[in-house]
Amino acid sequence: MTSLSARALSDLPEVRAGDDLAVLIVDALDGESERSSRPLHDGQIVVIAHKVVSKAEGAVVTLTDVTPSERAQELATEQGKDARAVQVVLDQSTEILRAANGVLISRTHHGFVCANAGVDASNASSKDGTEQDGADEQGKAGGSLILLPRDPDASARGLRARLRDLTGATVAVLVTDSFGRAWRHGQCDVAIGCAGMAPLEDWRGRTDSVGLELRATWIAVADAAASTADLARAKDSREPVVLIEGLERFVTAEDGPGVAALLRPLEEDLFR
Repeated sequence: MTSLSARALSDLPEVRAGDDLAVLIVDALDGESERSSRPLHDGQIVVIAHKVVSKAEGAVVTLTDVTPSERAQELATEQGKDARAVQVVLDQSTEILRAANGVLISRTHHGFVCANAGVDASNASSKDGTEQDGADEQGKAGGSLILLPRDPDASARGLRARLRDLTGATVAVLVTDSFGRAWRHGQCDVAIGCAGMAPLEDWRGRTDSVGLELRATWIAVADAAASTADLARAKDSREPVVLIEGLERFVTAEDGPGVAALLRPLEEDLFR
């Protein structure tokens, strides 16, 4: 690899439940054809913010449809949150690991450890695709909350296959979300779904440039690509799709193990 490039795809419309996201991506690429000489081609990585995947799959909850449990009401009072939003987080979690400073750190059904089970109201819209009014990041008032896709690896595989059918190109697909870090301020995008890409590059047992054996170097390639893509778009740009070139050596013919390969088993969780 001598260079790496990431460019956000413009002209993608507001995504609604039932939309064929792959078709929307290809149509947006066609719209750029006069401005770009780089159509979708083999070896590219298509990085997609999970919110448009979730919207297309209908993974959106309207708060007026939610009845909070007693546990949700207790946590909401403690953390200053909307009890209905807390209930949605509980529904998307296998366990709440910690509640502090208005944030619920949970383990999701997918095995992710993240804030509020990945449930978010930013850039949300109602089930019919119209923009919601009067809801903040906690989903207060009568707004909607976007959930993580039910199976992000399956979503990535489906999108990859559909893009191949539409364009003939063998690309990798990443579905991403922003996660915080326990030891550092700020958030970075990470891969929550992956298809057609080796998510890890294992250097353990190899040697470095001076011949020393590497014992712990295991590069999270999929997460690094996700963060690279996030730098190519602004949070308010409405550009959820980014194309990466330069990582062709990680793109595989098979769908591969997905993000599941990145998740530590519970017995290896040092903070549990």
